[in-house]
Amino acid sequence: MKYTLLSFLLIGLLLLSKAAHAQESSSGGPIQYTEKVLDDQGETTVLYKRTVDWSENHFPYTPKATLKADAGKGEVRMTGTVKIKTTSTSGQTQEHPVIFEFNFHALPTGGYEYSVGFFRVILDTRKPDEMVSVEEYVTQLAMDKNNERTHNDRRVTAQSNSLASEIAMSFRSYMNSRPASGAVE
Repeated sequence: MKYTLLSFLLIGLLLLSKAAHAQESSSGGPIQYTEKVLDDQGETTVLYKRTVDWSENHFPYTPKATLKADAGKGEVRMTGTVKIKTTSTSGQTQEHPVIFEFNFHALPTGGYEYSVGFFRVILDTRKPDEMVSVEEYVTQLAMDKNNERTHNDRRVTAQSNSLASEIAMSFRSYMNSRPASGAVE
């Protein structure tokens, strides 16, 4: 009885550790943040105008470019710029500009959905049109012979995920701070 119980515990522990190891080593796909916010109080035009105000006056990720703004559909699509850092084997920090896309769509039923994603790294600032996706860049970093010392692949992945969350949090915080409609009694 004692050995049977011990065997089950050991097998369970081995299976659990194998599953945890598999999650750790799997690639997570594209780096992005997407959220759908239901808001029956928010009219499409008000949400659109609020998003345009955030993009024009409160968007800190510059330089930026508005690719598409359509008031009739309640859509805003724009790009912004952030920086990620890698480390050389000598410990020197190197910054790389990263372009990302922000997409907003006001829902006709009330509320909105938005996403932050499509991160692209500019490898050479003298050639800003030549970009690679962050996922491709992470793969390149992982194949680097010095990656065991620098861990740049994990560093860039963590920074990119953090930036996607930070951008989304900035937008969501702004949208949540809109003034209440109606009179307070």
